Amino acid sequence: MSTPRTDRKVLVVGGGAAGNAVTILLRRAGVAVDLIEAKDDWNATAGSGITLQGNALRVLRELGVWERVKASGFGFDEVGITAPDGTVLHVQRDLPTGGDDLPATVGMQRPQLQRILIDAVRASGATVRLGTRAETLDQDPDGVSVRFTDGTEGRYDLVIAADGLGSATRAAIGITAKPEPTGMAIWRVAAPRPAGVTRTDLAYGGPAYIAGYCPTSEDTIYAYVVEANRDRATIPPESYADEMRALARHYGGNWPEITAHLTDPAKVNYTWFDRLLVEGSWHRGRVVLAGDAAHCCPPTIAQGAAMSLEDALVLAGLLTSGREWDDELFQEYYERRIPRVRAVVEASVQIGQWQLDGVRDADVPGLMGRTMTILRELP
Repeated sequence: MSTPRTDRKVLVVGGGAAGNAVTILLRRAGVAVDLIEAKDDWNATAGSGITLQGNALRVLRELGVWERVKASGFGFDEVGITAPDGTVLHVQRDLPTGGDDLPATVGMQRPQLQRILIDAVRASGATVRLGTRAETLDQDPDGVSVRFTDGTEGRYDLVIAADGLGSATRAAIGITAKPEPTGMAIWRVAAPRPAGVTRTDLAYGGPAYIAGYCPTSEDTIYAYVVEANRDRATIPPESYADEMRALARHYGGNWPEITAHLTDPAKVNYTWFDRLLVEGSWHRGRVVLAGDAAHCCPPTIAQGAAMSLEDALVLAGLLTSGREWDDELFQEYYERRIPRVRAVVEASVQIGQWQLDGVRDADVPGLMGRTMTILRELP
């Protein structure tokens, strides 16, 4: 059986879920990795909460961080559907897409997940440079020469572009696909956990398309309301708490307790929903895309981070298989990922579009069930 070469050097651009995960996996196989991240704080404080379904947990277990994730987050196996007044209309068991030995879902604070991954990257021995971008990439048949924004240069056998939805690397290698808004936007906030919140509950209707919350630890939740997107320029950041509270105050059940904590605009996040799916291939020469740089979708089925983590697992597996790093290998990575990612992107966008169009008899449970059944299979 072929053994992985350990004389290769990889540059990972971007220290989010995909970039961190692929770094950890490549370092485990002995591949030299430089990771650069544009933000000085490595995104260690960004975001309110994240919902991780079983197929994401499966990758986190492979990364060796599952025990820390389990201890930090809040696991549950069902989702509730409520009326705007808080009346529970239906409780559905979640499909355990990571297998029966993992929770169906874990909610956790997004900064806590990032810190766990940061610790694993540091422990892997990768070279990490924060506040640094790739300024130019010059390719030849043998590799990529990179000039960085601090004036230094490096030579790599491969560059993995995991630099997010607005990926500068994607544009630099001539891939013209760009994210497109879907017409929806989301308000998010972290808050103390009401005693009764032990799963995700979703309310459809009322002044927002969706009002939901997810427990993220024994003490915390993150809550969100989804509405039609608005011109960001018309919403000053100092009004964010007031704007979210104006929507949330119309919901009952646990919402009054949650809404009482909507006082600090700095803790409220406002984001448009976007969609992106790069078609044909995810590489040009020796630069390959991963995560949100290649695909992104609304969080209507909570699979964005899971798809990024799966990209890292599949790509690292191919790169450490002992094969040549060539067009055939990179295209195989794309061919393995694209049917699964397309199913997630299309389902996520469709659920949102049904709401935008006011379709009352849409088969949301059926579409979600079919998609989750696909995701139960190994990537």
